[in-house]
Amino acid sequence: MESTSLIQAPARPIAAVAVPPKRRRQVFAPLEPVPPQTRWMLGASFFVLFVLVWAGFTLGGFVSPTFLASPVTMIREGWLLFTEYNFIHDIGMTVWRVVGGFVMAAFVAVPLGIAMGAYKPVEAFLEPFVSFCRYLPASAFIPLLILWAGLGETQKLLVIFIGSVFQIILMVAVIVGGARRDLVEAAYTLGANSRGIVWRVLIPGAAPAIAETLRLVLGWAWTYVIVAELIGSSSGIGHMITDSQALLNTGQIIFGIIVIGIIGLISDLAFKVLNRRLFAWSTL
Repeated sequence: MESTSLIQAPARPIAAVAVPPKRRRQVFAPLEPVPPQTRWMLGASFFVLFVLVWAGFTLGGFVSPTFLASPVTMIREGWLLFTEYNFIHDIGMTVWRVVGGFVMAAFVAVPLGIAMGAYKPVEAFLEPFVSFCRYLPASAFIPLLILWAGLGETQKLLVIFIGSVFQIILMVAVIVGGARRDLVEAAYTLGANSRGIVWRVLIPGAAPAIAETLRLVLGWAWTYVIVAELIGSSSGIGHMITDSQALLNTGQIIFGIIVIGIIGLISDLAFKVLNRRLFAWSTL
């Protein structure tokens, strides 16, 4: 019997996998994330640089104190405001007006925005009017609001309300209307009705973005309250700034502006922390 020999085929060479070269980390690479500690250091360094430039121009005599107070003068005037002029009361009144007007606007605007985003007939009915009102400056309503509500707190709350409500309505409507269609179709397939789609799909999916919208509009509300306090007000940061302007006290004016920025920054950070706690699952 003739034996057959087994000839082993030569092994095929293994193709080499091209390994991309490791990209060296660049500081100014597009979309490259920054470590949290570095971010805080960079943010603080800009404030330090700003104050140094400000001090250089004012303390160096390049700018008259009548037009721009130095950082030292500003701090001294701020101390006087707290110790002699009860400035803490003005801060409390301004914060109360911002929170009151903003909560009123959110209470009205968020449901209307959800209805506009979820139901197209509601959007067709309200969107032209809301878009028209969105471009009307809140300060233009102050003369009418003084006639209707007087110079009391109602007038100031309404200025903030008008300045915020239409912005929130449209932004919330866009967020809700941009919901993923596949999730809506899947909910219908599982037997959900129209009410269930709104409460179980649209609102939960849009909630993180709505909260982020409210955070942004809260910053705008701070600009409206100062406008409201500049006219016919006897308290508040805006009232203090107006009185200081009449006395050419730029130190107090700058201090009031800085206090507004600090309070706004604190409220913004608090809003961010709250949103992260409430919507930890969100990528926003």
